[in-house]
Amino acid sequence: MNQVKTLALLSLLSGLLVGIGWMLGGSSGALIGLAIAAFTNLMSWYSSDKIALAAYQAQPITEAEAPGLYAMVRRLCERADLPMPRIFVIPSPGANAFATGRDPEHAAIAVTQGIVQMLTEPELEAVIAHELSHVRNRDTLTQAVAATVAGAISWLAQMMQYSLMFGGMGSRDEREGGGNPLGLLFTVLLAPLAASVIQMAISRTREFEADAGSARMTGNPRALVSALQKLEASARQMPLRTNPAFEPLLIMNAIPQQFLSSLFSTHPTTEARIENLLRVEQELLAAGDSATLKSSGL
Repeated sequence: MNQVKTLALLSLLSGLLVGIGWMLGGSSGALIGLAIAAFTNLMSWYSSDKIALAAYQAQPITEAEAPGLYAMVRRLCERADLPMPRIFVIPSPGANAFATGRDPEHAAIAVTQGIVQMLTEPELEAVIAHELSHVRNRDTLTQAVAATVAGAISWLAQMMQYSLMFGGMGSRDEREGGGNPLGLLFTVLLAPLAASVIQMAISRTREFEADAGSARMTGNPRALVSALQKLEASARQMPLRTNPAFEPLLIMNAIPQQFLSSLFSTHPTTEARIENLLRVEQELLAAGDSATLKSSGL
């Protein structure tokens, strides 16, 4: 169901891009918008991992420097039938983690110094399993596509705003049917907001799926429940500050959004994620997997 929802949201985002291109320049504008999106998506597909790792100042770490972490990641990769990703450490006391890379063969997992120090081994394993689930589901690519299409929409809307200010939207729009004043107003003011809301909805959907994947991979949903509670408390006291564009990558909002609607959050609420994990636990029990379920003593 989450896969269908993600596809629908990506389709809606793409449709919004076509619409804004049409409003900007009729059919030729729609084609230009698609070309811009294709180019930016291709660039992000190849370089999104480098950009994200650089944004968080993540440093590669060797197996000799972190044998326990490597052993944990290798064990989970064997369980999930995934290639071993590159491992990075973010020099920050804030507790967080993320995965990046265009596919499982080019994946990277980054953890902060704070999360390694704060979580117990089962909790850290559950977090790593969450990130590996993102890799297995190719969520890192999905997020890159969503981010670049949303960025293209914002850019086109800004170009339209400049054109309206300087009177450049005249006769061609009228000839091609793209001169509707209400449509132009919607495009300039509301299209970028709508794109951001859709992008955030995609991010929230993928977080639920990755949480469930972690529970199934480790057989320990309660460990991720405990980890999420600790991460939320830590984020309130010591947020991981960076460019907001990269926040959807993190396992927890850099700064929990207490006073904003969940509509404008990149992640579901911790309460909703815990409810989802407990449902997965019941599904595993009902499926006869109780022997693999381990309680964290929550």
